[in-house]
Amino acid sequence: MARRRVAKKREVLGDPVYGDTLVTKFINSLMYDGKKSVAERVFYQTLELIKAKTGKEGIEVFRQAVENVKPQLEVKSRRVGGATYQVPIEVKLSRKQALSIRWLINASRNRKERTMVDRFAFELIDASENKGNAFKKKEDTHKMAEANRAFAHFRW
Repeated sequence: MARRRVAKKREVLGDPVYGDTLVTKFINSLMYDGKKSVAERVFYQTLELIKAKTGKEGIEVFRQAVENVKPQLEVKSRRVGGATYQVPIEVKLSRKQALSIRWLINASRNRKERTMVDRFAFELIDASENKGNAFKKKEDTHKMAEANRAFAHFRW
């Protein structure tokens, strides 16, 4: 950690199609090796495929999926008197968004469909319906926090 000053939060510009900062953050997380145009193409084709499959607007399904995957609680390791406890803590708003984006992308990459557009589209559809691996990750995180609720008094 930096000792002198806190790093400034950078302002993220909206994406060119929707003007949404969430979409920009998602595309930046999806990107490999600085290939932003490839990540943008995958994202926008995914939204088109979602619209074709479900009949709903792709961006609405995307927003619903991100909202459904956001965790409320997580556990952090705290060392107290030689023992390590998993202490449940509430998640900050910016971290909720970052975790949901990360979980959706990882779950999409681990799917078995042929192309990334297909994987990503089906994972977003599943997450918007409270299903899929990304939503399961959120549920597992909540279960772990609930199981360790007895150690909540170690929070500081």
